[in-house]
Formats: sequence, C-alpha cells, structure tokens
Amino acid sequence: MSDQQRKGSSPKPSKSLPIASPSASILLISANNEILLLRRVNKSSSFASANVFPGGHIDPEDGPLPPQGDVRLHQDSPAYRMGAIRECFEESGILLAKSLNNSSLLQLDDRERDFGRHAIHNKEVGFQDWVKSLGGFPDTESLHPFTRWLTPANIPKRFSTQMYLYFLPLAHPGIPQALHIPTSDGGVEHTEAEFLPASEWLSLAQADKIILYPPQFFLLSLIADFLKGSVSSSAQTIPSETLQAQRDGLLGFVRSGDPPWGDKCISPSPLKKDGKRLLMGLDEPGPELEGTSRRGDTERVMWVQFKGKESTSGLKVAWRKDIMGEGISDQENKEYLETRRRERDSRDEEGLRRALRGGKVKL
Repeated sequence: MSDQQRKGSSPKPSKSLPIASPSASILLISANNEILLLRRVNKSSSFASANVFPGGHIDPEDGPLPPQGDVRLHQDSPAYRMGAIRECFEESGILLAKSLNNSSLLQLDDRERDFGRHAIHNKEVGFQDWVKSLGGFPDTESLHPFTRWLTPANIPKRFSTQMYLYFLPLAHPGIPQALHIPTSDGGVEHTEAEFLPASEWLSLAQADKIILYPPQFFLLSLIADFLKGSVSSSAQTIPSETLQAQRDGLLGFVRSGDPPWGDKCISPSPLKKDGKRLLMGLDEPGPELEGTSRRGDTERVMWVQFKGKESTSGLKVAWRKDIMGEGISDQENKEYLETRRRERDSRDEEGLRRALRGGKVKL
C-alpha cells in the first residue's frame, strides 16, 4: 500500500478536471442467469437511448462518503451498496431487500411497489425507513463488487461508478417469479426493462440494434463466458444445478486476478486510432488515482467507434497481447503514454492560468 493510500488522500484534481460524481450500478442476474438492462429515455442528459445497468447517483441518505480528493472515495463502501439497491428499486421495481423474519426477499404487491418507487424518487420518504416499515432490510451483503469505472478526464460529465453483481434466487416452487419481473419507471428515466442472456445483449449491440457503452459491453463480455442463460420464452429450461455451477464459475473469476476484479478500477484511455475505430486501453485507473497502486485490466483492450456524442458501434473486446502484435509496439505505447502525460500537464497549467486570470488564486 502506498503512502497516499495509507493517508487516504491524493493530489488534488486540477481546476480543469471535472469532478467524478459517486454512483453505483448493479448487474442483476435473474433466476435463469439472464442480465437486466434498462433503456434510457432519448432526452436523458447522459447515455441517452442507451441500454444500461440499473443504478445512479449516491444520495446523502445512502451514507457518508469521503470528500473529493480522498482516494477512499473510489472504493467500495456501505454508501455505494445502499445507493445501488435504492436505485435498482427506483428504476426497475425490483426490491433487493430481505425479510427480518425469514431472510427471504420481501414480497410486495403492485400498490406497495408503485407507492415506494414514487415516494422514494420524490424524496417523500427515506428508502431505508420505508424498507424497515415493511419489516425488512436492504440486502447489501449479497452484492459482489465487480470493477469500478472512472470516466476519462476529457469528458465533461464524469462518474466514479462502483459496479456490483447480485444473483436473484434460482427458480424454486416457493418463489413467485413475478416478483422479479422488471418494469420501467414510467418514462422518467427509462422506457424499457428486460432480462436477456449476456450473449444476446452483445449480439444486439454488435448488430447496432441497441446502444451499449464500453463499461456495459465489457462486463457483459466477461459474464457471457460463464452465464449462458436461457431465453425466458424458450421451452427448454436449464437445470438448477447447471445454473448454480455457472454462477460459481463467475464468482470464482471475480475473485481471481491481480488485483481481483472486485478491486479493479478502469478509466478507458485511447491507445490507437484505426480509421473511425478507436482502440481503448483498460489498464489505467483514472486521474484521481494516479500515484496509487490501483489499476484496471492489463490484459484486455476494447475497440470502439463513437457515432456522435450519444452512440457507439463496432465494440469488441480483445487480448492486449494479440493487438500489440498487430501494429502497436511497446515503444509506440510508451511514446503515447508520454504524450498523454504532457497533455495532462498542459491542461493543469491552463487551469491554473484561468484561475489566476479570474482572481481565484493569489501567489
């Protein structure tokens, strides 16, 4: 552990670096090992029309967070977990809360669910108080950290997003599966909510039928190697033993690596441009964590093509060693990283000059 990590602080972000807002998302796994995605409204201020995991900003009621400039702000904590479960309920109607009586997921009727979503979204009632009034508690302990993502520094609207896995109970005669059917929030933030196998979401994105951004595409690509899922309308069903084995395999993978996937922090950075396609590195943790031991995935890269401000195409995950053999030498990579360092230094200097001109900094 570095000295900065022990002290819980990092170099203050430059004046020109947009703040990364704390947020959390859940990769919600259905009883059939399918993944929930929500489609954002087309007028959303971020990720318009894209398919995303349920999640959103951390609210003060979710719990305390370290201040901006403290590296601990970008670590898993109770506030991120509470915010993830609250946002999941607001956006999908699925309440990840257990009963105080038997530790099974709380069962809500439509009236209770609709009231809770509306009242919590409009700050008419606190989420934790409402769950407690139902005789339950948010199931934060069943969340499995699965990477953190820091928006690149060149994007004005930035997030520090903690991703989690959550496994809904496998199909069982005593569990009404209707309780786990997602619904949209009525068009407030989303227009659709659906469970599909990870591989099917990826196929839809590759066919340009849906919009996925790099974090969603990358994590779905990892999951697809383990969770095969089954289309809900299919006559074929997968034995529960097989579904559980798939989950065990995924959890084993999440706990592997150096660092484990639960501790990885990824801030995509451009490595190479090939026509309209951009090759993104996934190893850097982001400017807020420079100088710490945090890092992302050093083994994989992503191809992506941005179409305007709110759309992507041509996403593909590849092994870094294979791509390096296709024209990116170690020396080219070092030269690129040095160029990026100079750009960051220049950005810092420009931010200081603007602050001096505005009288915000006195020497």
